[in-house]
Amino acid sequence: MHLVQIIYASRPFGFDQETLNGILSQSRRCNLRDDITGALICRSDLYLQLLEGPEDAITATYARIIRDDRHLEVNRLSYETVTERLFPGWAMRDDPARSWMWTQAEVAKGAIAEATPQEVLAIFKRIAAEPV
Repeated sequence: MHLVQIIYASRPFGFDQETLNGILSQSRRCNLRDDITGALICRSDLYLQLLEGPEDAITATYARIIRDDRHLEVNRLSYETVTERLFPGWAMRDDPARSWMWTQAEVAKGAIAEATPQEVLAIFKRIAAEPV
């Protein structure tokens, strides 16, 4: 079994707490079933998500995300084979906007498109190191 990690960004469609709760509930249920772990950063202007797990499960999950009408402009930022999980105990960790990340103005100006895969991964490594 190949363990892979994907990071994507998208723009929320109709972002509110109820939508976010629905995404998190569905993600956690499906990810437990499919042996996927990861984290989702949620803001009104941005979803940034890292998923890790078996290659076939990640491929199927990403295909569902692309079709999900709660996401606009889905953009894969990174796809790597990995030897260990960054979020092994999390079916889906959620994280609010952080002041050390891009501002809404920076996102609007294209910060995500300009970020390297290593820069985006560093965001998730920082979250993984934070106590819950």
